[in-house]
Amino acid sequence: MKLYITGGGTGGHVNPGLAIARYFQSKRPDTQIRFAGTAHGIESKLVPREGYPLDTLDIVGLHRSLKPKEVLYNLGAAQKALTATGKAKKLLEQAKPDCVIGCGGYASFPIVKAAQKMGIPTVLLEVNALPGKVTKMLAPKADRVLVCFEEARRLLGDRPNIHLTGAPVRGEIVFANRAEARETLGLGDRKLVVSFWGSMGALYMNRHMAGVVAQEAKDAVDYVHIHATGAAAFQWMPDLVRQHGGDLTQHANLQLVEYIYNMADLMAAADLIVCRAGAATIGELCALGRPSIMVPSPYVAENHQEKNARALERAGACRVLTEPECTPEKLYGMMRELLAHDDKRTEMGRCAAQLATLDASEKIYRYILEAAR
Repeated sequence: MKLYITGGGTGGHVNPGLAIARYFQSKRPDTQIRFAGTAHGIESKLVPREGYPLDTLDIVGLHRSLKPKEVLYNLGAAQKALTATGKAKKLLEQAKPDCVIGCGGYASFPIVKAAQKMGIPTVLLEVNALPGKVTKMLAPKADRVLVCFEEARRLLGDRPNIHLTGAPVRGEIVFANRAEARETLGLGDRKLVVSFWGSMGALYMNRHMAGVVAQEAKDAVDYVHIHATGAAAFQWMPDLVRQHGGDLTQHANLQLVEYIYNMADLMAAADLIVCRAGAATIGELCALGRPSIMVPSPYVAENHQEKNARALERAGACRVLTEPECTPEKLYGMMRELLAHDDKRTEMGRCAAQLATLDASEKIYRYILEAAR
């Protein structure tokens, strides 16, 4: 079996593809897998780190503004898309995959489109409640469209080729053991807060988080807080915490890290998680049954993260703060409120666990096999 997986731009488009790859190889060790994406997206770091080959395409997303400068940019983007589609055909001719899997993002469009023209079976994975433009364009000719929300099925026209599977969750997340993780991390009885704004971080929210961490230092909180800044903010965020009056050298329980590589252990051990509302993250929170505060990114297509977060909020699984209403004071206050009420967090975790689809990877595996056949 040869699979060609494509998607990129954000971890939410890359990590589900990696989860599919790992699951396939656990079931069929002889499966050959290649990825396609861009040289500048997060896939250029995550895919090689997992040991998979990555073919790159020179393609960029479209801007929504109609300003003359943006129109010119979009003309250039369209030209790159045409060139990328030609290269995609050549890559597919070389790889000869049994199936192409598109995980979303503009980087996935040329490969999936070329595969459909060449008669290669295609499967789309749409992890968001609101389907992206790429999924909408490619879905009619896809052999299978796999969605994680009923709302997405409805918005895509409820065609016969659309199936509800849930989001694929990494095996290390599914099998993470909370007690063992807490022991490994040496937490004892201390509560743990884990926060992150996605694989690339977020400038606006990191500035707010600097204020939160500074206040935690001033209050000498007794819980542990680990915040992943992303690469860029890791350079300046400690200084900003100091400017807000927080001295991290005096508080070893408050940690800023560039990237969290042991995410399964940290999320399993956490008493509260503060994060964006990407569908892949939501799938992991539900699989682990963890309570969360979500600050949806407003910079994604059609505000799909807020729709994801509101779906969880209605189920009682999380609290939501929109970015415009999120201040360091309000975020810190919500964190302290939830940390002070174990019963609230327990109920939120229970509600999250009820939304988990732990057999999603098996369902996706079977639909891919069907399409390939």
